[in-house]
Amino acid sequence: MSRERANSILEEILGTIEIPDSAYETAERRYRDFGGWIGRRESNCYAFDPHIYVQGSFRLGTVIRPLDEGKPYDLDFSCNLENGVTKTSHTQEALKALVGSEVESYRKARGIQATMTEKTRCWRLEYADQLNFHMDIVPCIPEADDQRRTIQDAMIRAGSADRALARVVADLTVGITDNRRPNYRVLSTDWNVSNPEGYARWFEARMKLAASHFDKRLIEAKAAKIDDLPAFKWKTPLQRCVQILKRHRDIRFAKNPDSKPISIIITTLAARAYQGESDPDLAMERVLGSIGGLINRQSPRVPNPVNPAEDFADKWATPEGRANRLEENFVAWIEQANADFKLITSSTDTDFISAQAMQKLGARLNSTRLKEKVGIAAPAIIVSPKSHQITETPARPWCKK
Repeated sequence: MSRERANSILEEILGTIEIPDSAYETAERRYRDFGGWIGRRESNCYAFDPHIYVQGSFRLGTVIRPLDEGKPYDLDFSCNLENGVTKTSHTQEALKALVGSEVESYRKARGIQATMTEKTRCWRLEYADQLNFHMDIVPCIPEADDQRRTIQDAMIRAGSADRALARVVADLTVGITDNRRPNYRVLSTDWNVSNPEGYARWFEARMKLAASHFDKRLIEAKAAKIDDLPAFKWKTPLQRCVQILKRHRDIRFAKNPDSKPISIIITTLAARAYQGESDPDLAMERVLGSIGGLINRQSPRVPNPVNPAEDFADKWATPEGRANRLEENFVAWIEQANADFKLITSSTDTDFISAQAMQKLGARLNSTRLKEKVGIAAPAIIVSPKSHQITETPARPWCKK
């Protein structure tokens, strides 16, 4: 099958699992509204220059529809108090309470009926209007200069960024609250380190390897430069690849969610594997052919590219991780994804493609529309006399051995 046809199949699948741009725009309005509230002069946080920004899949443009359409989306914010709050002036508990007071006043002002909930690292609001969201607000402060320099040097040594990108990313590192830490209620310089905005910048740098894709997107969007567009409008092959893999993962582990690969590992390894391929089919081929070889044999197994000392796969070696066979399930899932996408994109039978897309990805395709779009002819079928198993030929190998 030609690349064009394979891409058409993947695009049809994506059309059923991705959320519309209007959902991203709704999420953006939510965080801007909260940012305006916490930044008003009457706010308890006003004097500390609060900066609100989106993190996670909404920031990266890799959100997919939940399998349960009634399930709320996760909308994660960072609330960074950029001046006047330090590890020597506030405990983690005090910082969290300070931000929490404004989250609660926002809840009341906006008439949100559900009570505010404290989570390990954040405050949660259940927000429902056109779309249902979990709004998780993580309090944080800028990390100390010496820690940023350490992380910058580590990124350069690890090869996850050149010097210019490493400097930009490291400067975005923050310390976050975590009520599980023993020093949560006392003044201490030992806070958890995070960098969701830096990770987004690193992911964007990987997406920008697809130079020819951006030329096309700028023309379609009538924009002067790609940074004028929010990431969800980039629709790069890397983003599309991550979305499809996450949905395949969700279907595969629907009955055993505690054992499924976490999204940050999928996203990180896919981004590392990606080399600027110009379309989803090539990106998927590259990622599925390379991703397994990017796992380190020793800790950190899957390093955080913007803090290489952190291991995204640290739970693999825990008693719970071993019980849930997290590493084994990840490896088995990649092998299954390889086989499934080879099967789907090499078939010439639109009914078969639609059935497989539904079974493997929960994607309800219209066979007639698919046939019209990709121009697939009638399938060539071989029947094995021994097993009576029907297979289709020719089957294009997904990745070269």
